[in-house]
Amino acid sequence: MAGLIAAATSAGDKRAAFRASLTSEGITRLPGAINPLTAKLVQEIGFEGVYVSGGAFSAGLGLPDIGLTTLTEVTAHSAQIAGVTDLPVLVDADTGFGEPMSAARTVLAFEDAGIAGLHLEDQVNPKRCGHLDGKAIVPTDEMVRRLRAAVTARRDPNFVICARTDAAGIDGIDAAIERAKAYADAGADMIFTEALHTEADFEKFRGAVDVPLLANMTEFGKSQLIPAQTLQNIGYNAVIYPVTTLRLAMGAIEAGLREIHAKGTQEGLVEQMQTRSRLYELLEYERYNEFDSGVFNFTLGRSQ
Repeated sequence: MAGLIAAATSAGDKRAAFRASLTSEGITRLPGAINPLTAKLVQEIGFEGVYVSGGAFSAGLGLPDIGLTTLTEVTAHSAQIAGVTDLPVLVDADTGFGEPMSAARTVLAFEDAGIAGLHLEDQVNPKRCGHLDGKAIVPTDEMVRRLRAAVTARRDPNFVICARTDAAGIDGIDAAIERAKAYADAGADMIFTEALHTEADFEKFRGAVDVPLLANMTEFGKSQLIPAQTLQNIGYNAVIYPVTTLRLAMGAIEAGLREIHAKGTQEGLVEQMQTRSRLYELLEYERYNEFDSGVFNFTLGRSQ
């Protein structure tokens, strides 16, 4: 019954698959999962990976994305998600939850939690959402120390360390390119440039940086929403959809609650809901019944 209560694929195998995907011809698509059930759906539909967004996680706690969540909270949440899927899970680690030593500890905690990779950013701690104005970034050498600490702490060489730079929206794309090269030299396996605007911006970055690249296709931000196939054609290796599932869910939840408040019943909403049978199918409920029957279908013999 492997893969029933937990994922059948080991953390090591998921990390190896994620690292291999970064040099494959296809693009790795990682929708954000707001909970483990969402991660199971991401896998069933056929995506290549799962993403855990710091902004979505903090919003789920009723907090803004300004660095208020802790390493312990993010690790526990991400471990629950990684535990139910055979897909690799990439986690938003903000600025590493502190100084370079904290970034090192973050890598160790994430490895123990079964996570396949993380990204660290070069914002000043505490950070803010990458698509808001008013951000501040640390000097390049400070971010390099942050990355070197993370790379040095890594025990599994397949654990992916991605460096995010917010420099494009502050100092321009050329400055972001220079930082990306320094971060790659410091050992980053992949570069994530936040808040590029147009397809041409993504093309310029790809042409200048010779390491795997991750694109962020978040809604209501500064970036044009570019199809995954186009990003793949440009040469991007991975793409995240960080807050999409939260926005879809909260849009439906708010509309539903307003209708119940106004009409006093959810009867008109039932057709929009996931059915009980579909939920049980996603949870593999029947396999649990089979497992339960198999384990407890025995008799105790009389001692001789």
